[in-house]
Amino acid sequence: MVYTAATISKVEVGVAGWPAAQLVTAKPIERMGQEQEQLALDKARGGDREAFGDLVKLHRKRVWKVALHLLGSQAEADDVTQETFLRAFRGIDRFDGRSELGTWLYRIVVNLSLNVLRKRKRTASVDPSDPRLGPPQGGSDPSADVEARKLYARLVEALDQLSLSLRTTVVLVAIEGLAHKDVAEILGCSEGTIAWRIHQARRLLKDRLGDAPGTAAPEGEAGPSTPTQKGEQP
Repeated sequence: MVYTAATISKVEVGVAGWPAAQLVTAKPIERMGQEQEQLALDKARGGDREAFGDLVKLHRKRVWKVALHLLGSQAEADDVTQETFLRAFRGIDRFDGRSELGTWLYRIVVNLSLNVLRKRKRTASVDPSDPRLGPPQGGSDPSADVEARKLYARLVEALDQLSLSLRTTVVLVAIEGLAHKDVAEILGCSEGTIAWRIHQARRLLKDRLGDAPGTAAPEGEAGPSTPTQKGEQP
């Protein structure tokens, strides 16, 4: 399953006096050394907006992906991503560093996404325009492309039917590839609970998907590399 992140660059973080336009157009920072990130974090705590902007560019892609996987809406993912960094900006001086910055941001985006989901009426099917399905592949075999999208839609629909806790756990473990220990810290539960949720999610997905080819349920710590690109949390 292809989850595009092309719209991430459009996400604005509108903090008064902050050069948001630069963040919208600037290329995301894919990597930053631990010392560099800590230096940027220390500066951001002191009110340095440019340093905080670097942290946004470093983390926004992953934050946006989590929001998209949970919400299935590009517009809502954009809004939640913006709100995540607004809250982080306002609270950065209180971030105590006991957890990784990325863990803290994951916690914020998960909580905001779950708030949106709890207010939303659950739908029974997946819209063909769902951004989690990705654009049509345009391959040499149009019929195969249609069948692949139908399969992906079934996977997304099955994942959306999981409880919010299972869904969130699958997103973080199987899609984001986070270790059980990190996911337990983000969700405020034990590693055993995370392992149990993954086990339950696999069982439920298997029941709902039947023997459809290419529908392996999420596994272990790193999760699948197949179209199982959407999860759920309790």
